[in-house]
This record gives sequence, structure tokens and C-alpha cells, in this order.
Amino acid sequence: MTDTPTTAESWDAVVIGSGPGGLTTAACLGSAGKRVLVLEAHDLAGGNAQVFRRHHGEDWYEFDVGVHYIGECGPGGLFTVIFDALGVGDRMDFRPLDADGFDTLVYPDFTLRVPAGWDEYRDRLVDQFPNDRAGIERTLAILQTVAAEARSLPGEDRETYDQWALRPLSELFSECELSPEACAVLDHWSGLYAGPPEQTATAMHAGIIGHYMNGAFYPEGGGQMIPARLIEVIEAVGGEVRCLSPVDRIVIEGGRAVGVQLENGERIDAPMVVSNADYRRTMRDLVGGEHLNPATLAWAEDATMTLGLVCVYVVVDIEIDGPNTNYFVFPDYRTDEVYAELDEGALPAGEVPFAYVALASRKDPDNSELCPPGHTNFQIMTLAPRGYDYWGVEKGPADGGRYRRDDTYRERKDDITDRLITAAEKALGPFRDHIVHVETATPLSHERYTRSSEGTSYGYMHSPEQLGPNRPAFRTEVDGLWVVGANTVSGHGIAGAMSGGVFCASDILDRPLIIEMYMGEQLVDPASIPPEADDFDPVEYCRGARLRGKRAERAEAQRALRRGPGPAD
Repeated sequence: MTDTPTTAESWDAVVIGSGPGGLTTAACLGSAGKRVLVLEAHDLAGGNAQVFRRHHGEDWYEFDVGVHYIGECGPGGLFTVIFDALGVGDRMDFRPLDADGFDTLVYPDFTLRVPAGWDEYRDRLVDQFPNDRAGIERTLAILQTVAAEARSLPGEDRETYDQWALRPLSELFSECELSPEACAVLDHWSGLYAGPPEQTATAMHAGIIGHYMNGAFYPEGGGQMIPARLIEVIEAVGGEVRCLSPVDRIVIEGGRAVGVQLENGERIDAPMVVSNADYRRTMRDLVGGEHLNPATLAWAEDATMTLGLVCVYVVVDIEIDGPNTNYFVFPDYRTDEVYAELDEGALPAGEVPFAYVALASRKDPDNSELCPPGHTNFQIMTLAPRGYDYWGVEKGPADGGRYRRDDTYRERKDDITDRLITAAEKALGPFRDHIVHVETATPLSHERYTRSSEGTSYGYMHSPEQLGPNRPAFRTEVDGLWVVGANTVSGHGIAGAMSGGVFCASDILDRPLIIEMYMGEQLVDPASIPPEADDFDPVEYCRGARLRGKRAERAEAQRALRRGPGPAD
């Protein structure tokens, strides 16, 4: 670090963090002629859309960090529209999951397959709970209307949305007089946003269901294809994604953001800065309280985060057959009670809150990176207890805490890994004796790589007090500083992050980009994006141009060393 850093370069905009929100913002700004630099602390861009790889001798495994399935990938869907407008729609292929049951819910006494389509979903629920017919029909009618009205244009009638959007989901279940079993099944979606009915705004639940009602999909080639395509756009329009470039602070002069200073002391100037980093860390660490209204800093510090996740990555040396579906395995019908235990820092005795099982090998069977032929690659996930105490540590890795060698941490991780494998076998059948690779990521692992507060993947809790207008807006109180990502008004997930990127860029440019996209306008000419190489690797591409070049030079030097001197030598 230098006390007086020198300016090495300047850009029209700097984006801190390369998650889907930051990359989408950068691509949209670049499409309008802005030169944008994206700075990423990790050696791989993509945020929660990353994959990671493991070698076992000659075998090679690849695992998704956060992309397990998404909706709105058909004609006119959100992702289709965004990628088409940015000129890479023909480079993104989405594989559909089973439309008759993209989720399969496994309870102690029955199994229910969740189909695409509001009517089909309602009928499936009524068949399972005939005594709850009236309550189910009313509940789904309200949820469907809330989801539809959330997308209405300004000035249009939103009577049902206004009545229900910011009320707790538990009030809807109660008013519709649903049985506990029907409530639990209707609440299975909460695993995708990590909140109980008592603390979840009805609009959140309605939006998640609506997102999948035209089908569930998975990007061919894995989640890393999403950031790779966005980076292709950014580079084609004159921008750059630069990995291994952690930002130390946002430079504020005269009350305005004028650039960033990296941890190595280098300063980069830009008249606008967009932070895709964790909102709390952005305000507290990158901006600093001296530049903020005390209420802003207090809100960032005091807001409640969603619970973190535990994910077990598994490869077995057998092919596990079955439909292209995700499994949710539940030990019972409790909802709010389980979340209450987790909020207190405890894991329910003997079980996990649920086990979500996603089989990459079924979703993307032609992806040779996943595992060798005759093997199956899948993930098992659940919610983690709140806080660091459960894991035996006092602070997280983003604040200097050490955890990986801690005995309590290792014991707790081994215990929850075993519980998740046991739960997954209820859906997949016995596979424990066929495991050839298993590793577990905890909220501390997630915090280490993404620096998210408390290691959460989903950002701020989606309670009525923290949803929609009650979340941070893209424009901050500091001139020239913008924020995007899971904690902002657009919400979490790949859909929330990417749509947020479009809306953030729209605010900056004062243009209705999302309307332009849905009207079919071409923001980036596909012909301007160079064709990809025959050996295109989305992981290597997401290193960014600088790191790609260095790695290519190093690889060539190693090949030359193995070849030895040539005849001319």
C-alpha cells in the first residue's frame, strides 16, 4: 500500500464485483458506449454463477456453486430477452427440466411432483389435499395475481398486489384456512429464498412461483456459461473484466465517487462506480461512515440477512436413473418452527431442515466436464444455523477469522454432511458405498470466496420490512455511486441479479432498457462479438483477458519445457 497512490488509468465506469448483477450492468453500460472495467478479487469471475473443478487422477469433476435451475428461459422469458438484446442469445442454450415435475417433494407419507403451469400446480395440490380444495384455490389465485401485478406498468390497477404484497405469507395461509400439511407443501419454495412464512413477504413467495410456472431450465454447459457470455459482450464493446484485483476502498472526493483504490495501492479513476459487492461491506468498508448519513450505515449494519446454506458436492461411480427433476426431502411438516431453531443457532436434532438434491448429470447429460461416463454428479443442500457460534468460530473469514482447521468446525461439517447423505438416499436410493468424491461447503466457505455478510447466498431477508422499496435502491446518496446485487431492490438469485443489472444501468443511462429489450431492440450487434474458439472453455474465459493471457503464456512455457530443445537448438 502506498500513502499517495498514483493514477494508472481511467475508465467511464468501474464495477466492483463480477457477479451476474455486476456483469449485466457492465454489459448494458458498454452497449451504450461506456468503457467499463469490472474488478474481481477472486481468480474467476461469476460470483454465485461460478463452477469449480476437482481432479482425481485422470478423472475430472465440475460443480456449480449457485446455478441449479432457473425459470423464464423460453421465448419472451427474462433470460432469453436479455441475452438476445446483448447479442449472445444464439450462444445460450437452456435445457428444460421435466415439465410434469421439475421439483419432486418427498415427505414421510407421500411424494408430490411440482409441474409447470398454475392450473396444473393447483390441480396437483388439490388431488393431494382434497379437503383443502377451497383454501388451495384461493391461495393460488392470490399468489398468481400478485405475481402478475408485480410486473404491471405504472398506473395500472394492482388491487390484489397492494393488498397482499407486503403482508407475511403466514397471514395468507391463515386467512385461506389451509391445513398444516398443505401449508408445508405450498411453502416448499422457501428453500429458494431461505425465509419462514411468518417472516416472508407474500410478494416474494408469489414471485418465486411465478418465475417457474413456464418451466424450469438449466444452462447447457453449466452455470459458468452465464458470466462467460456476459464477459464476451463486455470485451466486445471495449470493456474489461480483471480478476485478482481486490478493491480496498471507493475514492470519494467532494462528496462524489471518483474511482477506486485497489489493495495494492493502485488508483483507477472513473466518474461512476457501481458496487456489486455485499451492500453492508460496500457501505461500511469501501465507502466508510464518514461519507454516509448515519441512518444509511445503521440500516446496512442492522438489516437481517437470510440464513446461509450448506452444500455437499458428490460424485458416485454408478448411474442414478430417474426423471430430470430436483428433489426436496422433508422430515416433517414444520415450517416456522424449523426456521426459529435455525435462527437461534441450532440444527434440528437428528435431521436436516430439508435436503435439496440437484442432479447435474441429469440436467446437462452431454457435459463431459461433470464426471466420467457411468458416474453421477449431484449436490445436496440445506439451510445452516444462523451465526458463527454453531461452527465454533468467533468471526468470519472476510474479517480475518480462521475456521478450516478448527475441530468444532470440522466435526459440525462432517455431521451435517452425513445427515444430508442420509436424507438424499431417501430420494435417490442407496449410494453411500459408491461415493468417489465428496466435499462440503458451508456459509463460511461462501463468505471466504464472495465476502457476503454472514456467508449468505440470498442477501437480506425477504421480510415485509426488507422487500421492494424497503431494500437499497440502485442509486445511493453518494453522487456517482451505484449498487447492484442480491441486497438491492431487484432481489436475489440469478434472475434478481441480472434484472437488477439492467435496471441499474437504466437508472444510470436514464433509459428504459428492459422495455427496449422486451420490444426486441438489439443493444449489441451479434456480429460485433468475435466467434469463440473450438476449444472454448467458459471457466478459462472467465479469468478475464489479463489473467487468460498470463495463464496461456505459463502453459506454453510448460509445454516447451516438456518438449525439450528442438532440432535447431
